[in-house]
Amino acid sequence: MKLSRRAKRMKQHHSRGKDRTAVLNMVSLMDIFTILVFFLLVNATSAEVLPSPQNINLPNSVSEKLPLQNLVIAVSQDDIRIQGKFVMSVKDALNNQQKTIKPLFDALRLKAFTEKGMTDKQGVTIMGDKEIPYTLLKKIMLTCAGAKFGNISFAVNQKSSATEG
Repeated sequence: MKLSRRAKRMKQHHSRGKDRTAVLNMVSLMDIFTILVFFLLVNATSAEVLPSPQNINLPNSVSEKLPLQNLVIAVSQDDIRIQGKFVMSVKDALNNQQKTIKPLFDALRLKAFTEKGMTDKQGVTIMGDKEIPYTLLKKIMLTCAGAKFGNISFAVNQKSSATEG
């Protein structure tokens, strides 16, 4: 039986593909991975992440500002720490009759001298338990201000403002 022109063309077209092996174009694949890496690098560095509090229950807030890269003062029910290093116990700080906390002041001044790139408007982030007394918080803030750490911010758990009101 004689093949039509269309059947011959289809037979020839299908026989062309049998000789080839599959080829993976690595250039376009590398372009995609390069774009993906840049995307991840840019987005990973855009937000500062605070250290996770181990035994600190942070208060909730509708704050929309991202935390800055500051010294972190963690205040739990038991102790006060700067960048994870123990400074003093909360009990000793509350029993102190002075308006400021001397060991915290000394630790802040030491950090100010050892940290590179510190300026006159140095900042701290207070990561305090929501159950700490206000008198302790006030002492910590006065101590920070006295140690030339004027930019004081508080770490909070962010909640949506839709549930508010």
